[in-house]
Amino acid sequence: MSGVAPACAASSVPTPEQVRAAYRSSESVLLDRHGVPVQSLRIDMQARRLDWVALADISPALPAAILQAEDQRFYEHGGVDWSAAAKAAWDNLFRTRPRGASTITMQLAALLDPALQPHSKGRSWGQKWDQIQAARELDAGWTKPQIIEAYVNLVSFRGELQGVDAASRGLFGKAPSGLNLTESAILASLLRAPVAAPRLVSQRACLLAHELRMPATCADIELRTAIALGRPQLASGIAPAPQVAQQLLAGMAAGQSVRSTLDSDVQRFAQGALRQQLMALTARNVNDGAVLVLDNASGGVLAYVGNAGGAEVDGVTALRQAGSTLKPFLYELALERRLLTAASLMDDSSFGIATGAGTYAPQNYDKGFKGYVSVRTSLASSLNVPAVRTLVMTGLDRFYARLRDVGLSSLTESADYYGYSLALGSAEVSLLELTNAYRTLAKGGLYAPARLVDKGALAKPVRVQDARASFIIGDILADRGARSTTFGLKNELATTFWSAVKTGTSKDMRDNWCIGYSDRYTVGVWVGNFDGQSMWDVSGVTGAAPVWRDVMDYLHHGQPSRAPAAPPGVVKRQVAYQPALEPARAEWFLAGTETPVVALVQGSDSSQPPAIVYPATGSVIAIDPDIPADRERVVFHAQAAQGLTWRLNGKPLAGASTDYPWAPQPGSYELALVDGADKVVASSRFQVRGNAR
Repeated sequence: MSGVAPACAASSVPTPEQVRAAYRSSESVLLDRHGVPVQSLRIDMQARRLDWVALADISPALPAAILQAEDQRFYEHGGVDWSAAAKAAWDNLFRTRPRGASTITMQLAALLDPALQPHSKGRSWGQKWDQIQAARELDAGWTKPQIIEAYVNLVSFRGELQGVDAASRGLFGKAPSGLNLTESAILASLLRAPVAAPRLVSQRACLLAHELRMPATCADIELRTAIALGRPQLASGIAPAPQVAQQLLAGMAAGQSVRSTLDSDVQRFAQGALRQQLMALTARNVNDGAVLVLDNASGGVLAYVGNAGGAEVDGVTALRQAGSTLKPFLYELALERRLLTAASLMDDSSFGIATGAGTYAPQNYDKGFKGYVSVRTSLASSLNVPAVRTLVMTGLDRFYARLRDVGLSSLTESADYYGYSLALGSAEVSLLELTNAYRTLAKGGLYAPARLVDKGALAKPVRVQDARASFIIGDILADRGARSTTFGLKNELATTFWSAVKTGTSKDMRDNWCIGYSDRYTVGVWVGNFDGQSMWDVSGVTGAAPVWRDVMDYLHHGQPSRAPAAPPGVVKRQVAYQPALEPARAEWFLAGTETPVVALVQGSDSSQPPAIVYPATGSVIAIDPDIPADRERVVFHAQAAQGLTWRLNGKPLAGASTDYPWAPQPGSYELALVDGADKVVASSRFQVRGNAR
């Protein structure tokens, strides 16, 4: 019997201590940072054994039922019940089915020594004699309670369930200490024939209950037997940390345990918060999610929820489009290189960038433009156009290298492959690496990998970002006033303690993120669909943010987070705007970049010449047959087009200062911008292909 006990010869039996020491669970156990069991992983597939249970931790009803069913003179004989053996021998002379007389002690001897196990035709006379000898030695060297304890931990009850812990939890979903009289009678009735049909088991349990003068009726016993033998063995509901268990326990020997960095309480709360939010979002086609909680100081993973319990996919390591969650690293780079300050004004208006694939024209989430806004407002309110303009300033290659520096190893293609949409999160990242990148911001630009197991000394952190710029970015992400342009003042991002947070939504609402940190923790949340389906009208504030907020509140219950102290080289100065595009305020600057006034140079809005951004010359537009004709539109988009008019194939359409939605039809077209004197100032030739609608 693998993993149970050392074999014993008929002339030599092991001690109770030796049997207990040799016992091995079929599981390896994942422990949290405090040594609390979190999750187990089946290693030994021959049988299902859980923990060894002391007799004092087993309901007294079970030993009583077992002795009544198997060995009523247990406390009177010396290991062999000669009276019962003689009666059995006499009865067997007149019975077609032989009757056994093995005592609990004799059965234990066979469990301890494989040589005493019966063959297909039963035991030989030699085996029976050796079993009797071993039982007598056991009784002489062990106490009766020790014999009962070993027996109930080693015997098979049903199927692969071996031992009282596996049987109690597998059949009744409870610890052995909680077994009642009826459940104990059912378990005792299984010993003689573990594979017997439920009807036969309930009949035996009913007879046993009558002998023990139990109050349960036979109908009640029959029902409970059917339920117990029909339930999935060892069903334990939603597993707390299956992905971590698979990572840390696979390949280990049965019975071993690993202490992780997880906190079992945080793990269970994060899983529950995610499940609750996903149930609330079911009507919006949101089915999956993941949560990661990191300790800022050590990088230890406190919670790792790979999914809500209904899938095998590990959402913590799966790659998904990052959306706006990469913007803080872009602006940090611009501040660090002194290209911008938090007070600098950004032009949030339509523009295009010529690329090898045509003109790239970013749009904001709400399809509108805010005009001139500060860097603080641009980042906190997650405006797309200023972010792309910032990427043009910093350089695509430099930003790409910075993302790799903060640990986003999934960016395996070249910078040109991602293009300027990298500012808006076109790259795929994992929740694990993205959350740890935000932890880098929380630590003032010091990067160190996250870890699931404490392995001695912490890895020495590497500086990958400027401490001063990282501090300012954190201050911006904590500014609820600055984010109110897009999100309003009251939302799930506004905690009652200091925290810095950013949301992100990928193209077509396939991915929804909320990543943020306090002074002690960094929490990352992703929601969406593992199969890539789009969500329905779900933003960062309504999707992932409620889970992030719940977990952050839980972590800081009774221990508020405090804003970090400004590092050397950062100064706070009053700044005013001319004209008053934003209210005067106190702003953080890298020393040497501070200014009391940010003035908009008159005429700066005409620095770009009029141009058609979309469709660019040479564009080929395909009519989508799946979109109803009354809804499909091509949006004409121009820059610096105030006072100009759209004209298509010589026919005027509308003023070009705003986008124009046009219903496409197959053909070749010339789109033009014309001024008041009917002069063409910009033009574009494109084609539309497909069937006429």
